[in-house]
Amino acid sequence: MRLHKKLMLLPLIIFITPMASGQDDLMGMLDDNEPETEYAYATFKTTRVISGHSVESPSYGVLQFIVSHHFGRINQGLYNFFGLDQATIRLGLHYGITDRLAIGIGRSSYQKTLDGYVKYKFLRQSSGKKNMPVTVSYFAASDINTLRWQKPERDNLFSSRVSYVHQLLIARKFNNKLSLQLSPSLVHKNLVESSDDSNDIISTGIGGRYKITNSLSINAEYFHVFTESAAEKSENALAIGVDLETGGHVFQLHLTNAQPMFERGFITETQGKWSNGDIYFGFNINRVFTIQKPKEFKE
Repeated sequence: MRLHKKLMLLPLIIFITPMASGQDDLMGMLDDNEPETEYAYATFKTTRVISGHSVESPSYGVLQFIVSHHFGRINQGLYNFFGLDQATIRLGLHYGITDRLAIGIGRSSYQKTLDGYVKYKFLRQSSGKKNMPVTVSYFAASDINTLRWQKPERDNLFSSRVSYVHQLLIARKFNNKLSLQLSPSLVHKNLVESSDDSNDIISTGIGGRYKITNSLSINAEYFHVFTESAAEKSENALAIGVDLETGGHVFQLHLTNAQPMFERGFITETQGKWSNGDIYFGFNINRVFTIQKPKEFKE
């Protein structure tokens, strides 16, 4: 009798088993088809397009050392070796507190300027499960002009040396070759030359990168000043150049009409005119050092 019951249950077991197996296969197919989030990476090769910052930041625990150098104007002729006898330099250190948050400091020979910044990437371009068309970073900086006072007998204030910069860096990597960035900017100067000058200067930058090979790209950037009082006393900064990656270094070679290499300087104090040959040949040398490895790679 027991054997008879077992024989009756056998067809039911045979019928249910493939159904359960098929259900597992169906769930597996659904899991496989669920989209994953893919983030854009290397929108720009370094933390700067050329002179201006890009949306990129040093990764967590990475220290970036940048040597920025501009020679003199090439229209100075052979006597000054087409500008190579002169130099303006900036040394900068930049550190990734997280993959999204970075800080940096720098020292420029232009006006003996000290500068510092913080940059936070709060949106990342992505596709798939999460679709975000652009990467957006917020950049805030302050700089201090440390030149001696022109009139030391006056009651000079330290606050007169200080300026501030705020930027929204909005970039999109269109494909493996082309990336573009828009940089609405606000520069505030505590001290201006006259009462007719505005302390707040509004400008917008546009920059781009086009990759030629895996190690070579062409870059360009342009900053247009909208505030009339500032636009009358300065030129819009325009730079073109190339990025060349060689192992642990990225070399950026460029031509620009801007002598300074920090935001307040090249946005509001560019004096060179491309049409007059007031062009500075310059370069950035980028080198990174891993100070602290990500937790999953700690030994």
